[in-house]
Amino acid sequence: MEMPTPGAAHFKLEKLVGFWRGEERVHPSRWDPRGGDAVGRVRNRIALDGFVLIHEYEQERKGRIALRGHGVIRWDPSTEQYVLMWFDSMGMPPNEFRGDFEGDVLTLTSEEPQGWIRAVWDFGEEGRYSYLMESSVDGDSWSPLMEGEYLREG
Repeated sequence: MEMPTPGAAHFKLEKLVGFWRGEERVHPSRWDPRGGDAVGRVRNRIALDGFVLIHEYEQERKGRIALRGHGVIRWDPSTEQYVLMWFDSMGMPPNEFRGDFEGDVLTLTSEEPQGWIRAVWDFGEEGRYSYLMESSVDGDSWSPLMEGEYLREG
């Protein structure tokens, strides 16, 4: 049996690889009524022979770690979508996000019992990316939860 090899969809995930640091703005929401400024640190690496991207995230607010997250992004050839399984230190069940790249922008959306969450990474500039996380109760009207601007540190 011949082993599968990663294809073009897998190689697109290489845009995310590296160590990143960014200034974040957390908007007031039901999860965080006050909101505020934060620093995000991200470590992304390709794993499992090129088939997945491992995403490690840490958010610092007021000198303390406020949130840690772990994600695994893979290409699902049956639906032709990227799938992110997200786990974090908030103690909630894991989230599944799905979506695709449009040019240099990766948009992944999760439908949950309490509404929708959308994550958008824009890699339009070399060595940096912007990030936007939004929520919606109906999937049509969206409100920002968090925004960030990140620079590659390695």
